[in-house]
Amino acid sequence: MLETSSRLLSLLALLQTRPAWTGAELAERLEVTTRTIRNDIDRLRELGYPVDATRGPAGHYQLGVGAKLPPLLLDDEEAVAVAVGLRTGAGVAGMGESSARALTKLEQVLPHRLRRQVKAIHSTMEKGPDNTGSNVKDPEIDPALLTAIAACIRDEHYLRFDYEIPSDGPIRGPGSGTASSGLPILVAPYRLVSWQRYWYLVARDEADAWRTYRVDWMSLRMATGRRYQPRPMPGDDYTNFVLRDVATTGWKVHARITVFAPAQEVLSRIHAAVGVVESVDDDTSVLVTGAESLEIVAVYIGMLGLDFQVDGPPELVEHLRTVGNRYLRAIR
Repeated sequence: MLETSSRLLSLLALLQTRPAWTGAELAERLEVTTRTIRNDIDRLRELGYPVDATRGPAGHYQLGVGAKLPPLLLDDEEAVAVAVGLRTGAGVAGMGESSARALTKLEQVLPHRLRRQVKAIHSTMEKGPDNTGSNVKDPEIDPALLTAIAACIRDEHYLRFDYEIPSDGPIRGPGSGTASSGLPILVAPYRLVSWQRYWYLVARDEADAWRTYRVDWMSLRMATGRRYQPRPMPGDDYTNFVLRDVATTGWKVHARITVFAPAQEVLSRIHAAVGVVESVDDDTSVLVTGAESLEIVAVYIGMLGLDFQVDGPPELVEHLRTVGNRYLRAIR
């Protein structure tokens, strides 16, 4: 009986890993006959787990959609990854409490060896403040807002919303991000991107231009229910589009830094969150970067360890002059 129960769990785990399995494949993986597989499939159905069967030369088994949620069967690495992800997840309102509940349930069913691994990671891991560049509280997104946007992307429906840039925000929001001015914005949404503690929507606007919108500045209007003809971004390069767009328009301070080094060398010295690197020639490149303050931009530049030239904005030039003189005085 124990062998049968264990085999049923293994069979259920296999059915969850990919859409379809032939009876022969399942029999080979579980080291039983195809007749035993058929009997075990019937037992799973009796327990309330719908398993669809397709007959013929292309016959296969597939876990169907039913009223019961099958037990989530994870291997060791997957279980630890999920537990750590639940521990560190943030950025969505209410997610902390939900993650804590889910983590408690998961830890209750983890084998002893995995529970010790997870606890060891948790006891040695700390999380720094999400916003290190200003005194402004990091935004938290309503899960219903993310769900509604994701549904429009999935169903290829136009999205209508108001867009309001706060008074202490950048001069221009991401994607040129002008405020709605009382009129709703209508876009064809394509992708949600999470970066630097913010959520961004990448979409095509009514002028057929690609735009980036901060989700925490959006207020959805009534659903349109209208479908658009999808024309994805070339290369599906949505994340890099957000990085470039925010680096050039989405911060309070923006700068184009001429760096006297090849673009590949600059890229090897910075994190992707710092900005975008453009090649000028074999020995010169431009770093397009931004931040919430002059001090942070100065830190980014200083950490390059390469010669550079800054022509603007004037406030950044003056700040670098002040910092440079301060360093010179420090070594006299």
